[in-house]
Amino acid sequence: MPATYGFLSTYPPTQCGLATFNAALATHLTAGTPGATVGSGVVRLLSQDNTSGGIALDRAAPRVVHTWHTDRPGGWTGAAAALNRFDVTIIQHEYGIYPGDAGAEVLPLLRALKNPAIVVLHTVLTQPDALQRAVLEQIADLAAAIVTMTDTARQRLTANYDVNPRKITVIPHGAASHAGVPREDHDRPNLLTWGLLGPGKGIEWGLRALALLADLRPAPIYTVAGRTHPKVLEQQGDVYRSSLVDLAEELDVTDSVRWVDAYLEPAELSRLIRSADAVVLPYDSTEQVTSGVLIEAVGAGIPVVATEFPHAVELLASGPGLLVPHQDPEAMACAIRHVLAEPGLPGRLAGLAGGPTLRWPAVAARYQSLAARLLADRAPLASATVPA
Repeated sequence: MPATYGFLSTYPPTQCGLATFNAALATHLTAGTPGATVGSGVVRLLSQDNTSGGIALDRAAPRVVHTWHTDRPGGWTGAAAALNRFDVTIIQHEYGIYPGDAGAEVLPLLRALKNPAIVVLHTVLTQPDALQRAVLEQIADLAAAIVTMTDTARQRLTANYDVNPRKITVIPHGAASHAGVPREDHDRPNLLTWGLLGPGKGIEWGLRALALLADLRPAPIYTVAGRTHPKVLEQQGDVYRSSLVDLAEELDVTDSVRWVDAYLEPAELSRLIRSADAVVLPYDSTEQVTSGVLIEAVGAGIPVVATEFPHAVELLASGPGLLVPHQDPEAMACAIRHVLAEPGLPGRLAGLAGGPTLRWPAVAARYQSLAARLLADRAPLASATVPA
């Protein structure tokens, strides 16, 4: 019988990168395996600010077998009971999605699991506070396996935390295949940034770089696609987006910026990616060890101009893009000029940075192999406890 998987994460229609990642992993991990799709399920994390009618959202989400309402105390108990119906549990870990200080309520859930747990770390902080360090070290102790998506994250984890290195496996973030989507012709070069908006995305540096490219003929169009992050919207409103619109006007690039205020469906996002001449990632973060946007761009063979955040430094070293210092629009504009001056560059990049190995089927196969190894390791223990 094929193994069944329980997934713990945010999940669509919640709009966030974690939810999108978990949905793709669940889809590809169970694809083509008889019975696995029916036998596997998602325990969905849902906060009060994401309910929008609560039950209706739950019913709209395929595969969901239980919802952990994270604004209510003790929700981990029902979540653990639901996850124990499966052979393997795959847990997405990110700061801010679990209740308790530093997300500590995931710990009793891990203790209650009767199946092996694979914990996927989306962020590994270099300078955690004492509680963040303690919680993550306990998570690693309780999990059967830890997955990081980059070697940079693995190195941070072993250097800065008391974690058993034998538990760590590096499996990259998956990328969709955009090969079947035609590339649309356009008169002006297309620059693209997408993802949920909020302070730290660095879009202001992309706009300043765009202003330095006004002499190009034809001048490029810069598309900024994505809604404001729900938590940012809740706490600050749309102040960041409004400041970007004002900055574009101040820089006299309003006519060269296209704002797409939407969380894009996969087909629409594929068309946007395939039509880009360069993806611009002007992030301010020096901590970001995982970027789904970066993986999607590289997987699609689109040149990337990115600031030197850790995932970009690791992935772009083999040549599918250019790195620039943080908050340096002059360097960013220079890199964009270089990319746009090389016709046919996307085609030459398609095979770099392990494009095929980043596709979701290949990534899911590695999770499947890890799960099979964990189950095989448990089998002798289980048989040893059975009375003769």
